[in-house]
Amino acid sequence: MKRILLRWAAPLIGGVVALLLIFLLYGSLDFWKFLEVLRSANPVWIVVLAVTILLEQFLNGWKWRQILHDVKSVGTLRLTGALLAGYGANVLVPLGISPLVRAWIIARLEQLKMATVLTTTIISRFVDGVVFALFAGVLAMSGRVPQVEGNLELGLSVAGALNIAVFGGLLWAMFRFRALFATDGPAVCRLFDWLAKRMRGDGRELRRALCNGVVWPRDAMRRAAVFLGAVAAKLTAATHFVWAGLAVGVVLTPWDYIFLMVFAGFIMVLGRFVRIPGSFIFGAGFALQMLDVPPETALLMILFNYIMSIILVVGFGLIVLWQNGIDIHRARLASQAVDAGI
Repeated sequence: MKRILLRWAAPLIGGVVALLLIFLLYGSLDFWKFLEVLRSANPVWIVVLAVTILLEQFLNGWKWRQILHDVKSVGTLRLTGALLAGYGANVLVPLGISPLVRAWIIARLEQLKMATVLTTTIISRFVDGVVFALFAGVLAMSGRVPQVEGNLELGLSVAGALNIAVFGGLLWAMFRFRALFATDGPAVCRLFDWLAKRMRGDGRELRRALCNGVVWPRDAMRRAAVFLGAVAAKLTAATHFVWAGLAVGVVLTPWDYIFLMVFAGFIMVLGRFVRIPGSFIFGAGFALQMLDVPPETALLMILFNYIMSIILVVGFGLIVLWQNGIDIHRARLASQAVDAGI
């Protein structure tokens, strides 16, 4: 009973909260007006939205290529495919295994250690966190935040500062203690080896493989390209609501689109921690409400983004998984992998 409660209580509570938030956001929705706006939507802008969704993932793959380059030079398209496969795996097995699947695919195709590749994906995520926090800081300092009850600018500033402190601190710790973690003397290393042994892994080899992935490009141009790729991907993500809005006749200011990306992004991350499904929908819904977008139009803009992302990112990801011979059972096994030899 305890196991059942631990596994299902949080998602159940999250689902109830999600339904409550949907009712609060769209309880007064005019369904017939919603259908009318849907029928008049311009499909050309939806196609542009689809292209930019894939472009964002391509830019993320290019950024990952710069980080991985000193380990091994891997093509951007191959890395982009691995990124998409990670999203596809999360649909098959919703346990947050996407980094493991990406690392497994690249390690298998490029004859690398999975743990080494996994570390580079973690560095890429941390860089994204720092860049996202910078966007939040710039937005708060610009004064272009919707004026609502409460100090939203202060909230964004605090959230951005926390993001930089957490992700920047984790990046610093990875590079500062990389050499120490590879040695056999420290107590934390002995504890790691003991835990790995209990899970039938070689702790020493796993630690060394992980440390081999703690790399930063030696070439100055590639170092700049890491942050350039992260910024370009975030700006591309901000344009998703531009195209979705144009499809239904909504035009906002450039700062409004940055606000949408930042606010919805923070709510989505928070929703993952508290296990509320569909947190992106709520975050974007509240943001569009603050920007005085009619609920029927706002819901369509959100659904265009959400559905196109699922169809394209997850759809292409499942194709990559199929090409690499990964099924649900193998994805579950990947989530428990600790052996450095895989």
